[in-house]
Amino acid sequence: MNKRRLMNQINVVPYIDVMLVLLIIFMVTAPMTNPGVVELPKVGQALKQTVQPIVVSIKKNGTTEIDGKKYKRADLLAHVKKQIAKNPDQSVVIAADKKVMYEQVILIMDLFKQNDVSKVGLLLTPEK
Repeated sequence: MNKRRLMNQINVVPYIDVMLVLLIIFMVTAPMTNPGVVELPKVGQALKQTVQPIVVSIKKNGTTEIDGKKYKRADLLAHVKKQIAKNPDQSVVIAADKKVMYEQVILIMDLFKQNDVSKVGLLLTPEK
């Protein structure tokens, strides 16, 4: 009689097949997920203000303007402070082109905040 011997090894071939299938699935689905996208909130209603704010525009090329007149950073701060001294309720809004680097907008906001211009915001286009 032929006796069967006990096998003391594990057959790993099916596990390798399963792992390869899982690897292919992950490789196909990984580019479809996009974890780095930031969805910014949309503004449903424009805020009402009693006093017209000072609009600081930052153009694509990085120049800053108020009412079409170009200002350097130091001159910009002096002009804004002079306007706020006349009317303390006046706020400052930054209208930056969407192609302007985020860092430039933050630098202008930080310049105002460090120099006691407390009402600083961003100008957005309301969604219709």
